[in-house]
Amino acid sequence: MTSKAEPAARETLGYEQARDELIEVVRRLEAGGTSLEESLALWERGEELARVCRRWLEGARARLDAALAEEAAQDGDDSE
Repeated sequence: MTSKAEPAARETLGYEQARDELIEVVRRLEAGGTSLEESLALWERGEELARVCRRWLEGARARLDAALAEEAAQDGDDSE
């Protein structure tokens, strides 16, 4: 299965790397021809990759929201 060291390494994946690997995992699952154990391992890897992507997107959204809030605050200060 997976080792305990792997999750830390996976968290260092960039968004694009995780997304590309997730696409490959989905392609392999859809193609079939893998054993049940292989399919489960792919599914688990896909879930992990989806979490990595989600964290990146949530972080980007938070940064965007903060930038927009700062811009709105500056615009409010300029109008006085």
